[in-house]
Amino acid sequence: MRQYIVFAVLWLAATTACAAAGQIQDARIWDAPERTRVVFDLDGPAEYNLFTLSEPERVVIDIADAASSRAPAERLQGMGFVQQVRTGIREGRNLRVVLEVNRSVQPKAFVLTPNDEYGHRLVVDLEAGIFSAPDQSETARHEAESMAVAAAEAATATPEAGKTRDKPAASPPTPAARPSYSYTPRKFVVAVDAGHGGKDPGAIGPRGTYEKNVVLNISRRLARLIDEQPGMSAVLIRDGDYFVGLRERIEKARAAKADLFISIHADAARNHRASGSSVYVLSENGASSEHARWLARRENEAGLMGGVTLKDKDDVLASFMLDLSQGASIEASFDVGNRLLSKLRNLGDVHKSEVQQAGFLVLKSPDIPSVLVETAFISNAAEERRLLNGRHQDRLARALLEGIQGYVASYRPATSVASNAVIHQVSAGETLSEIAEQYGVSLSSLRRLNKLNGDRIRVGAKLEIPGSTLAASGS
Repeated sequence: MRQYIVFAVLWLAATTACAAAGQIQDARIWDAPERTRVVFDLDGPAEYNLFTLSEPERVVIDIADAASSRAPAERLQGMGFVQQVRTGIREGRNLRVVLEVNRSVQPKAFVLTPNDEYGHRLVVDLEAGIFSAPDQSETARHEAESMAVAAAEAATATPEAGKTRDKPAASPPTPAARPSYSYTPRKFVVAVDAGHGGKDPGAIGPRGTYEKNVVLNISRRLARLIDEQPGMSAVLIRDGDYFVGLRERIEKARAAKADLFISIHADAARNHRASGSSVYVLSENGASSEHARWLARRENEAGLMGGVTLKDKDDVLASFMLDLSQGASIEASFDVGNRLLSKLRNLGDVHKSEVQQAGFLVLKSPDIPSVLVETAFISNAAEERRLLNGRHQDRLARALLEGIQGYVASYRPATSVASNAVIHQVSAGETLSEIAEQYGVSLSSLRRLNKLNGDRIRVGAKLEIPGSTLAASGS
């Protein structure tokens, strides 16, 4: 039985030791929806200790021999999960930093060695605490995150109406008794990814315009347009000025069961006269490297979006299944990419007349069609001005929407009526239980009618819905 995990008392013994203590040179906080990050810039390696206190909720970081450099930490202002920052001196030379947080959090700390931009750093990530207990393994954390997603989905489900205790006669009708036309087809989900963000500004225009800001505005406009379309829904991968890792962007799209991933950027070039839009899909080399990664890590990876797991497959079968999924994904990516390029051409010249291929990490999902759009060259002064114009941003968003709509009309699996029965074609991300709930039928009857031995279903498979009749076609 899966054990519930509580995180109110965590990391009480999480201590990491380094060779020598470091003095704090600077400190900063930045916030994202899932976490708040606190970074201490140090002049060398640091020995530290991290733990939590409750009632009220606090995260405590003790940094050895750093008392004389407490000023940068004292200047930190509350942000995100952090309400207030306090400092104190422990045992004469050690600096204690207390983060007063507004909710139960799961803290993680790690040190980073110098790179081209920063020196030694102590990083503290505060993630939303889901459940509490001393188990802090990666497996337990991912299990808790999965449970939280399931709980969130359950919380948004429509409650049964008219249900009362001890009155069997007043209980609602069974799901099978619902009218066959009382279902809502699954929406086509588009993951809209605004490139860069936070500490990563992206390209910078001649007037100092940051790519991260322009593409976020375009992405928000596109997401609003998508949400206005019947049968479509948008998920913004980044909806603020914060950093999201490249692979994390893919995982966010997968978690949202996205049917399409579109990443929005604004190009730059040394030749400031370069202009026009470009569209990219995954290259053969990029596909091969991701294929190898999935095979190597399939024991720890989620299944493909169609609900198929690779864990119990041998290397040959798993590789074949990945080839099928990745091949179909790239083919669909080319289709939507060509449609987008055609619509962008209506706004002006395009930089490349054909869809390009590259190994961009955000394009590497093997089961979600993915495209990257370079809307224009922000390094071109004229295009920078257009990118800053709200009306031009609207035109760009509208062109992208029209390209997506053409793809949806061509590719989206549909519900149809044939032989006096409703036939549902399985789309990426759907499960058998979700389809049964969608049509108000029992899972066992759906299995029985379609001669299914289990709950595995193939993307593109056609399922007959039990008890459905031609009357459903008017819904």
